[in-house]
Amino acid sequence: MILITGGSGQLGHALVVQARGRGLACTEVTRPMFDFEQPETIAECFAKTAPSLVINAAAYTLVDAAETNPDAAKAGNHLGPLALARLCAAADIPLLHISTDYVFDGAKGAPYLEQDATNPAGVYGTTKRDGEVAVLASSAKAIILRTAWVYGAHGKNFARTMLSAGQKMPLLRVVADQRGTPTSANDLAHAILQIVYNVQSTGWADHYRGIYHATGAGETTWHGFAGAIFEHAAALGRTPPQLQPISTADWPTPARRPADSRLDNGKLAEVFGVRLPDWRASVGGVVREILAEP
Repeated sequence: MILITGGSGQLGHALVVQARGRGLACTEVTRPMFDFEQPETIAECFAKTAPSLVINAAAYTLVDAAETNPDAAKAGNHLGPLALARLCAAADIPLLHISTDYVFDGAKGAPYLEQDATNPAGVYGTTKRDGEVAVLASSAKAIILRTAWVYGAHGKNFARTMLSAGQKMPLLRVVADQRGTPTSANDLAHAILQIVYNVQSTGWADHYRGIYHATGAGETTWHGFAGAIFEHAAALGRTPPQLQPISTADWPTPARRPADSRLDNGKLAEVFGVRLPDWRASVGGVVREILAEP
């Protein structure tokens, strides 16, 4: 039995749909049944499901709100995952834990490798970094996947925000000096389940343990991502807005974003043979799903 936490989120939803499509036995849990801010629910869900593997897609993801809610962010990204990792360690089962590009400050100027020093610029990134350290220190059979710019047809994300705003405003100002890689939730879920398949097929191997980067291939800016979204929307009959490129300074936020959070995915391909597709290949399908909704 695979336990998928955060089952109502965009990644958790994609994981559940794909796992069941593959015929895998899985149980998804979400708040309030499973809540990192309510530690007793973690052990209760674990005991009830008796999983053979856990995928932790639950997290505190409100990047700006974390600046004024550090305790909630710490519970969701550090202390909660640590408690889950300890349960997995005691049960001697693998844990796949999702982390983020925000553990880096974005100043490297080249795609980050897993062994590069972390230097988060805000509370969210700090708690995610602390969660990584804690999970690995727990002695659990842990695989940590750092990802970035996740979007999908389910849940709140950049693609949905752009399409909604584009219906209301003829001009959208979009940041053009932050660089990274959009990652489809469907693509990420597929990659995670490929890792699960490898682990279940071969049995656990010690060299699996550690941190991996898992994003779409290629790179762009938020402005470039928005342009691709509206290009596909226009092909489906939507009138696109005008996009005005702006700088990060023109769009101040409580939490500082990494200027360049590209991640190198080579280790994931080397160890597990898993590669996510180029980000441009996945945008159209997600846009189509969103626009097809009633």
